[in-house]
Amino acid sequence: QVQLVEDGGGLVQPGGTLKLSCKASGRVSDIYNMAWYRQAPGKQRELVAIISRVGTTNYIDSVKGRFIISRDNAKNTIYLEMKSLKPEDTAVYRCWAGTMGDPYWGQGTQVTVSS
Repeated sequence: QVQLVEDGGGLVQPGGTLKLSCKASGRVSDIYNMAWYRQAPGKQRELVAIISRVGTTNYIDSVKGRFIISRDNAKNTIYLEMKSLKPEDTAVYRCWAGTMGDPYWGQGTQVTVSS
């Protein structure tokens, strides 16, 4: 079993910055890729950014140049630094961890971008 706990969401004005964190515990040695997903009200869940165990990253086009995903394997934690936030970034952001078996999800953290 793997447990994922997110932190760092909140309310921010357009153009602002937030940094999310997701700490894994349990059978962390089973984890290879980790990612951030988001889901806005009335919309489908989408993969925002993904990072491999060795640090290879990929992003959806709408956040490229604004979001940075990073990983600290020593702390079993990934981060999502979000800059130049837009109202359309408003969503529940959830951490995901891929393993050889079932994937695991965090509980989610709300990010609201509004003036």
